[in-house]
Amino acid sequence: MTVCMGKDDRKTARKQYPPVLQDETERPQGRFPFVSRSFVPSAFTVMNMVSGYVSIIMSGEKSFIIAGWLIFVAAFFDTIDGFVARLTNGSSEFGVELDSLSDLVSFGAAPAYLVYKFGLEHLGMPWGLLLSSLLMVGSGLRLARFNISLIGYNKESFSGLPTPAQAMTVASFVLWMTAEPLLTGIELQRGLALLSVVLAVLMVSKVNYDALPKPTRDSFRQHPVQMSAYAIAIVCVLFFQAKAFFVSMLLYILLGIIRSLTLTVRQWQV
Repeated sequence: MTVCMGKDDRKTARKQYPPVLQDETERPQGRFPFVSRSFVPSAFTVMNMVSGYVSIIMSGEKSFIIAGWLIFVAAFFDTIDGFVARLTNGSSEFGVELDSLSDLVSFGAAPAYLVYKFGLEHLGMPWGLLLSSLLMVGSGLRLARFNISLIGYNKESFSGLPTPAQAMTVASFVLWMTAEPLLTGIELQRGLALLSVVLAVLMVSKVNYDALPKPTRDSFRQHPVQMSAYAIAIVCVLFFQAKAFFVSMLLYILLGIIRSLTLTVRQWQV
């Protein structure tokens, strides 16, 4: 049976967005109607994508230090585009989709190819390829799940390890091992393989991770221990650089796992 939808029904059936993600067609035209409000944040998102692409090229050239730092540059642009979108009220469905595609390049393909060229390619086919691809596949699944759960999204936490956190963990490990080769040969390959598997599983898991709070007075008053820990981590990174960042990311990952396990045990006891 064919059902005819009226004008009001069609409006209701349209995709609904969270308050920050409004359909651009419903917004009043600004002073410059030929320039979309989403242009500026989308420009930063494109720079995120380009940084990830150049990181892939540098990994292919075995310039692992540049490749690793470019992942951090991509993470910086990924943070800036969201801030600019909120500042200019330029969030849109286009921006959300572009951001996810950029994240898949910068935080999925780039770290996956980085670990492959840094050591996993020596495992030979198909193991080196399969193990490194877990990071890209996990990132794709994580981003897809995030996109379909935007409505009702809680900005204070994430379900599953965020893709930028995964990518920066990989990048900091590679930068550390490049500066101080504590692991070489088969030991390095095993370390990269273990890191790839664990990070991929955590991305598609239901483990809850805190979003990084803004460094405001209210944040320090509401979360004094957490903000103090972040401040200490930043100081350590400034002094010890890649190794300190890698250790900080491991602590962030472990705290999320411990908290989720604690909540699960409490639910079982109720």
